[in-house]
Amino acid sequence: MNAATESPWLAEATPPTATETAGAKPKIEREAHKLEKRLCREVGRAIMDFNMIAEGDRVMVCMSGGKDSYTLLDILRKLQRRAPVQFSIVAVNLDQKQPGFPEHVLPDYFKSIGVDFHIENQDTYSVVKRVVPEGKTTCSLCSRLRRAILYKVADELGATKIALGHHRDDIVATLMLNMFYGGRMKGMPPKLVSDDGKHVVIRPLCYVPEKDTARWAQYQQFPIIPCNLCGSQDGLQRVAVNEMLREWDKKFPGRIESMLRAMGHVVTTHMMDPRLHDFQNAKATGVASPDGDMAFDHEEFPVAPGLPGLQVVQLG
Repeated sequence: MNAATESPWLAEATPPTATETAGAKPKIEREAHKLEKRLCREVGRAIMDFNMIAEGDRVMVCMSGGKDSYTLLDILRKLQRRAPVQFSIVAVNLDQKQPGFPEHVLPDYFKSIGVDFHIENQDTYSVVKRVVPEGKTTCSLCSRLRRAILYKVADELGATKIALGHHRDDIVATLMLNMFYGGRMKGMPPKLVSDDGKHVVIRPLCYVPEKDTARWAQYQQFPIIPCNLCGSQDGLQRVAVNEMLREWDKKFPGRIESMLRAMGHVVTTHMMDPRLHDFQNAKATGVASPDGDMAFDHEEFPVAPGLPGLQVVQLG
């Protein structure tokens, strides 16, 4: 066993006790325990791979009330008990004053599990509705306002890391959105420094598929709060891409995981960005290079079900 697999971040989850499983169906409990182990393993692996959490960190977990942020908080608290470093957690919710928002749900939940928390009250809903014309998507402006407020809260709380609940499918969907609509190769990095250079943002769920956060939220019966400001808007580009990816994953398992791996294995010399490779001054040097052209090489790919709408023909 190598050093990586021995890390406390990747340690096995403690099996549920007899008291915890009393009255529960054995098969459901077994499946839930396997899911918990997988979630802890994937989040722990992400933390290790990208050095997300260090000794003494105060991690601000941004809570929207959705399945992903609940899962993130729950798994980080589980890992906190056996992590090789000491770190603290503070759960933060931005109450944007949406009509009908159940203000009591998150505070009641935080109190019930005994986690340190902060509720930030800012009426961004009125700002977005006033500025964005009726029928237009509100996501962009809402996101910018929310980000600025959360950075301010992080400063006030002394948070050294800001944890967001974006999962694997969010990251791949963002790549596809940028390719389809933005004409650029850009995704969501697992760890980044904010624009002002003052904050480190982490995405510990970057290896976790959405279906796992959905199953865990259902099993744990988290008190989910729907987003009525943007979630109810039909025809959003992200909604369309997410539906495409879900259908693709159903018909061709493993494709989303392969796309995520591709984001971490970029061969810059074989792209077209002149900022990454000096095409203007490229010339023969007489020295072999591992990044050289392979235009005449026959590239082998694993045998797998074909891509949707494509017929694979093997040429002799």
